[in-house]
Amino acid sequence: MTTEKKQVGNVWLGILILVCCNPVQASGYAVFTHGAGALGEGLANTAHGSTPAVIFYNPALISRLEGTQVENGVTFIAPLHDFHSALGSPSAGTEHEVFFPGTFYLTHQHSEKISLGVGLFSPFGLGTEWPADWEGRYITTRSELLTVNLNPVISFELTPSTAFAVGLDFLLAEASLENKLNLSTLAQPDGNQKFSGHGFGLGFNLGFYSEWTPTVAFGASYRSEVGMDIDGDAEFELPDASLASIFPNTGASTDITFPQQLHVALAYSGIDRTTLEVGLRWEDWSSFNELRIELEQPVAGMSTSISPRDWHDTLTLTTGGRYRLNDRVALLAGFVWGEDPIPDETFDPTITDSNHYALTFGTEIGIHKHRLSLAYSFQKWADRTKNNEIGSVSGARANGKYESSSHFLALGFTYVF
Repeated sequence: MTTEKKQVGNVWLGILILVCCNPVQASGYAVFTHGAGALGEGLANTAHGSTPAVIFYNPALISRLEGTQVENGVTFIAPLHDFHSALGSPSAGTEHEVFFPGTFYLTHQHSEKISLGVGLFSPFGLGTEWPADWEGRYITTRSELLTVNLNPVISFELTPSTAFAVGLDFLLAEASLENKLNLSTLAQPDGNQKFSGHGFGLGFNLGFYSEWTPTVAFGASYRSEVGMDIDGDAEFELPDASLASIFPNTGASTDITFPQQLHVALAYSGIDRTTLEVGLRWEDWSSFNELRIELEQPVAGMSTSISPRDWHDTLTLTTGGRYRLNDRVALLAGFVWGEDPIPDETFDPTITDSNHYALTFGTEIGIHKHRLSLAYSFQKWADRTKNNEIGSVSGARANGKYESSSHFLALGFTYVF
């Protein structure tokens, strides 16, 4: 296979990593911060919760919400990734950007036994932008992902202390990826290639809640796999128009599957004015074994690309709680620790993921029918070293150390009718 063919394969490889990524709280493009109160408690809202954001964390908990409630929110996310080359090349870092995925939730207590709800949130929606001249420019320079999930749910109160919920996930995704094209073998300066694509998928989610004792509650929620057809276009910016016959603009498609997820947790409220929760989140990333991309027109002589990924399942620990100062103000805090799914052999700077932890703090202030939620979180990834052959065909593997961290600031407003 020629250098040009292999480079195009790397483009599609990065595209699908971009669309599939969902390993941790906010790693690369995945976002689990779907409520300011939940973020303040370290995402530990599976066995208890006080706002409509529980639609995401455990929809069975909407049976505990009275009347009709509406919650709007936004999370400001500022990630930073730094690269230190193993070859002694100049260090590089991603551009300083702020992303702000929003949320909307509505719940309604239809009767004593039935509650209804709908959520609108962005489970994936971040991006990275590396310098145009950095060592790994032939792997990635810019990546963006926007998703929107419409999630209607219904919760049934089976007994005064037990509830079950079921919902649907209507997931839309739009992605783009850019990187430089090494044309030095053709005596040409770098070109640029960009992919943009979109897709739709349908899944379902379940929730269960049970008060085991007056002070101990159990919660569990499940989100199914979501299969998605991604259709898009590849566009090339070339220094010489004659190269268009080798790198034509063309359409492309592939099938991907977002993994199933399971959350389980216990909450304890036996301490005066305090509620504590500890939980685990499991994600089935071992289903992501390879990528197959089909091109409508051959690019550098290639119509199909198959690349191994060999990701593995992950566990994330969520712990947190709240202390009620008085009838109006509560203080929130939490801690998150999680694994990453990417093995060393397939790690690259499109997603600089690694094991991570996050510290979270927040407050909720209630006045009559209004509630304001504020939260801050700092997330740190363990330093990750790339030492593999990804990028070697283009002449720049970008091997070295990657350092990543992120700041989160979440705001939420709830109104009870």
